[in-house]
Amino acid sequence: MLIFRTRYFALENPTVTSDLLTQVRNQLDASPTPRHLVDFVAKQLSSDGFTDCTISNSPEGYLSNGFIKRSGSIVAWRRGSKTIDQFRIIGAHTDSPCLKIKPHPDETRFGWHTLQVEVYGSPLLNSWLDRDLGIAGHAVLRDGSVKLFCSATPIARISQLAIHLDRDVNERGLILDKQLHLSAAWATGEKSIDFLQWVASQITVKLEQIISVDAQLFDSVPAQLIGVDQSLLASGRLDNQASCWAAISALIETRHPIETCVVALFDHEEVGSTSAVGAAGPVLEHTLERIADASGLSRIDYLQALTQSSCVSADNSHAVHHNYPERHDHAHAPIVNQGPALKMNSNQRYATSSTSAAMFVRACESANVKHQMFVSKNNMPCGTTLGPITATRLGIDTVDVGIPQLSMHSVREVCGVSDLISMQKALRSYLTL
Repeated sequence: MLIFRTRYFALENPTVTSDLLTQVRNQLDASPTPRHLVDFVAKQLSSDGFTDCTISNSPEGYLSNGFIKRSGSIVAWRRGSKTIDQFRIIGAHTDSPCLKIKPHPDETRFGWHTLQVEVYGSPLLNSWLDRDLGIAGHAVLRDGSVKLFCSATPIARISQLAIHLDRDVNERGLILDKQLHLSAAWATGEKSIDFLQWVASQITVKLEQIISVDAQLFDSVPAQLIGVDQSLLASGRLDNQASCWAAISALIETRHPIETCVVALFDHEEVGSTSAVGAAGPVLEHTLERIADASGLSRIDYLQALTQSSCVSADNSHAVHHNYPERHDHAHAPIVNQGPALKMNSNQRYATSSTSAAMFVRACESANVKHQMFVSKNNMPCGTTLGPITATRLGIDTVDVGIPQLSMHSVREVCGVSDLISMQKALRSYLTL
């Protein structure tokens, strides 16, 4: 059992958070899919002087600050001032539960032109009903190029059945058949609307140039500050784009670290991370090896550096829900806007150890921000994160932390503004410990 003495600090003047909130809202609004997020982050890094090493095999790129992109994943690094004997790593994930457009989605019934979808991850399905939805994704062309697209306006809707046709829905609860009840209407009338033709028009190519399309629905409402005190941020994909923002922002603001700092944002966490670009794949491991090799480390020196390294796995946590307090262990239940949560599970659903937890506590203290503890109830098992996967694959001491939020896996989630800023400050502090 791990026992900690918690120290509380006051957040800095809230006025300093304005620019940071603008940054995170811009990212959320520009990133309806993992590929869009990677594109957004890559442009940020490039404008700050990071080298894109995605194509080049030259080791010289790994001797400076750089990044590599792999589909919906991106790994970025900032070189430390001393010879590499350890890495400071932050991990997060780019994907969120959603409704993916099927390869042959078009269907016409009773005057409605609809798109058939496939459920990705474990979304709260009811939250997708009666929303003004956009469509975003990417197309792969015959020349091998990849084109991103995103509808400029809402164009789809999954309408709930009227209460007159489902009289006991409020007493029985809403029951949705994933195959029958989630098709999205996006046109009416007799003239057929072809999805692939629409995609071709979005990226301004001929239909025959498209080989494959990966697309999904998304909530078209922009990220918003809400609450009479403007203390909450509501948006789609806060889990886990909020952590992605905090990690990349921390890396960019860490100008002269002593140790080499790495941020890895992985796709496919919501479906288990077992893919070529997921946390269970080799992307991070290969990047660390390239950095070590470019720096002249031997294989033994590289392996030794891994044993001295640490990783912060940042993935949002559950805040206490005001309508369901019984779902939480009250001694370990994060309160919104009281600081990031240190996530712990003795069954290794989270990777937090006594030493990695102490490291994160020191980072919070150094940043002058609060921190909290999250442990799930024994009769309500928690989920898991990329933390245990990274720790297992690389043998790196890892801590799981998260911004407390409500409505996790909903089409629209909510978290505390102070928690968001505190996480960024804690991660920045960790990189310079």
